Amino acid sequence: MYPHVNGEEFAKNWIEAWNSHKIELILSHYAQDVEFTSPFVVRLLNQPNGTLHGLEELRSYFLKGLEAYPDLRFELIEVLEGVNSVTLYYHSVKNLMASEVMVLNEKGKISKVLAHYNA
Repeated sequence: MYPHVNGEEFAKNWIEAWNSHKIELILSHYAQDVEFTSPFVVRLLNQPNGTLHGLEELRSYFLKGLEAYPDLRFELIEVLEGVNSVTLYYHSVKNLMASEVMVLNEKGKISKVLAHYNA
């Protein structure tokens, strides 16, 4: 049985974690076995499939992203709630529009992410 996650509260905490630039606070939202797919994985890591597996790969990637974008600040626009998932729509780095579909596990941690950005 999956716990109900309040999408607005989840999004607020996730955005605050990112805006703090504190890696442990950011990673606290993700499951150990997370699968993360993003066009930025392709760009920053030159990894053609754009997918990372596990918290340690995600840590390295996020640290590289925080270093590449030291002025990173996200601004939440909208939260969409699904069944065991949330989608966050927000302003990302370089004023890009971003949407992340996040599947949550039974502990309310992010187990899968599909990130999207405007061209």
